[in-house]
Amino acid sequence: MAESWTTFRELLLPPGVGGQLCNRGRSLELALREAIRTGRLHPGSRLPSSRDLASQLGLARGTVTAAYGQLVAEGYLVARHGSGTVVASTVCTAMSAPAPPDQPERWRLDLRPGLPALGAFPRAEWLAATRAGLAALPDEALGYPDYAGLPDLRAELAGYLGRVRAVLAIPQDVVITHGVAEGLGLLARVLRGTGHRTIAVENPSHRGQADLFRAHGLTPVPITVDDHGLRVDELAASGARAVLVTAAHQFPLGVVLHQERRRALLAWARDHDGLVIEDDYDAEHRYDRHAMGAVQALDPTRTAYLGSVSKVLAPALRIGWLIAPPSLREAVVTAKHYNDLGCGPLPQAALTHLLRTGGYERHLRRTRSLYRRRRDALLTAVGEHLPGWRPVGVAAGLHLVLRLPDGADDLALQRSLAANGVNALALSNYVPDGAAPPFPGLVVGYAWLTPDRLRSAVELMAAVWS
Repeated sequence: MAESWTTFRELLLPPGVGGQLCNRGRSLELALREAIRTGRLHPGSRLPSSRDLASQLGLARGTVTAAYGQLVAEGYLVARHGSGTVVASTVCTAMSAPAPPDQPERWRLDLRPGLPALGAFPRAEWLAATRAGLAALPDEALGYPDYAGLPDLRAELAGYLGRVRAVLAIPQDVVITHGVAEGLGLLARVLRGTGHRTIAVENPSHRGQADLFRAHGLTPVPITVDDHGLRVDELAASGARAVLVTAAHQFPLGVVLHQERRRALLAWARDHDGLVIEDDYDAEHRYDRHAMGAVQALDPTRTAYLGSVSKVLAPALRIGWLIAPPSLREAVVTAKHYNDLGCGPLPQAALTHLLRTGGYERHLRRTRSLYRRRRDALLTAVGEHLPGWRPVGVAAGLHLVLRLPDGADDLALQRSLAANGVNALALSNYVPDGAAPPFPGLVVGYAWLTPDRLRSAVELMAAVWS
């Protein structure tokens, strides 16, 4: 279909642009490409001859010919001998592009767990660390990275984790990953390759991790968590030879794995040639006392230890670490090699500088105080407006569980809150399909809302509950 050339100038030159668009040699090319992309020129549209368009726009014919030739080479236009130049039928324009996926709902008050205070991210310090880290990198470090991670970062992390979490590791033990999720994927791949077909997981727990294991060919086996943590007696009867635990601050219940169960867990691993996978996701945030040291320190030969900066700095950084037992270390590094050829050195260099200069721990001290105030504000509001709801778990982390009165339907409450703009997830979401939660409850994240907004959330919860 031919266009009406009396309007072609207006098609290329929207109101307010005028003749300025064609003042430079590439301006016509840019204008034509944009008209095609936005759908003003749709697939199959025939363009004027180079002579006609040059006359309309007051350009040299050679300028038009060159622009047409460039867009033919890029695939936007098709030149047909004797039929002129048309917009290619294969071009995806704004009019023909598929609709974008639904955007996530914008909640009036979002209480989902797992996010730190994103507004507290130390932007200036991170920028300074990025500049300093880059300046310190030798030229050869800008090539393909060490599969296990930047050696300097591995050394800093081994020292930091040993000091703060009592982890037993040397730099060569540390593998840098894209968050804990990749570390779990690497371990799942290695376990599957060595004959494992099942893996024990806590119940309740993060269902996304169970889904990850399924995607790697391992069947999750749920093991009950009670007030003292994982029921090791159930683990022994499960048939699994690997287990994922959140020992310092169980997710989501917030309990701590009791010292007797820690010993029993490692005895199980030795007796069954098993592996304990310790996800130490937020142990650095303990508000009433020092967190218990890592289980890994009690037997590094039977424990794989994972952590990340997601709960301290921000999930967007995608920096995590995995310390595997000696028997799996080489296989894990090989899996990392084939997975992505290693993590990018530049953000690793920035984190190295932040750890080395104390900036990481300074930020942790600031946010630990911030989160304690927010947790206190939440609990004060719950005590005032919802006295029948009881907090569960130790004073730690970025979330807590609010236990509802017996007989309550936490999923129905979640739906009612959602209808009022509050995103608060029911504890029932964290148990296997068809299973009942240990009690009705809500899993409430408090780290990234101010005390005033947390009080508003509790007031709205109370209104819905009543």
